[in-house]
Amino acid sequence: MEHYSGSQKNKNKSEQNFRFLKSLGQNFLQDEEVIFKILDGSEIGPEDLVIEVGPGAGALTVEAAKRAGKLIAVELDKRLIPVLNAALINCGNAEIINGDILKTDIASLIRDNRMGGKVRIIGNLPYYITTPIIMKFLEEGEGVDTITVMMQKEVADRLTAAPGTKECGAITLQTGYFAEVRRICDVPKEAFIPMPKVESAVLRLDVLKDAPVDVPDRKFLFDVIKAGFTLRRKTLRNSLMTLGGFTKDQIEDALKESGIDPVRRGETLSLEEYAELSRELTEIRNR
Repeated sequence: MEHYSGSQKNKNKSEQNFRFLKSLGQNFLQDEEVIFKILDGSEIGPEDLVIEVGPGAGALTVEAAKRAGKLIAVELDKRLIPVLNAALINCGNAEIINGDILKTDIASLIRDNRMGGKVRIIGNLPYYITTPIIMKFLEEGEGVDTITVMMQKEVADRLTAAPGTKECGAITLQTGYFAEVRRICDVPKEAFIPMPKVESAVLRLDVLKDAPVDVPDRKFLFDVIKAGFTLRRKTLRNSLMTLGGFTKDQIEDALKESGIDPVRRGETLSLEEYAELSRELTEIRNR
């Protein structure tokens, strides 16, 4: 779901006539307190480059531009570009890109526009592609310092979950490889017009300068993590067989060398334990 920020008090004519697209899950965020919680949580400074995902009508965009050195807003819906242009008419440091964030060259965008301060990502993420957007920034956005975004509360619960809890998933550990995650606030359905069917939350991800674990192959680490969560009701020994390329005896040897009980379930392992397991499996694969 993409939430298009906008106070309900001061809408221009084009925004008043705007028709929401169900295919994009569009809802206007009407709670200005939440807008400022996102801004305050992101800690935007006058030398910072800010990239906003899904600016919509531009209420968050305008306020962010006031605090930033430069702001780039990436909006998929071309019908909203005139609305944004009108909202940002007095913001000389703001640029609007009509495009798909998942197809945007994030590294080039940062390299070509970076200033002397931090690179901060903000926005109200389309709920149906929240995880791909976050992982794109984490994997491709070299130089990104913080990501402060709204998402479905269920996804936020997964990203902030502790190992061993039912909310913990592969994405929890994958995100933890790149960033420290904390919750800024929860957002009720009533904060939007029209009202969505789900609750929302704002998270901040502080991107780590160095990976918290040392592994020879990050992709393989993520493959091991995904395998560990593939069969949640099965033991780790059985789940890891979905990796392919390893015998049952090799899986058991890797678990033994890692000091991990083979009858544990994948969601109980920490990132450090998965890293050790991936190192052992890499050694076995390379023999």
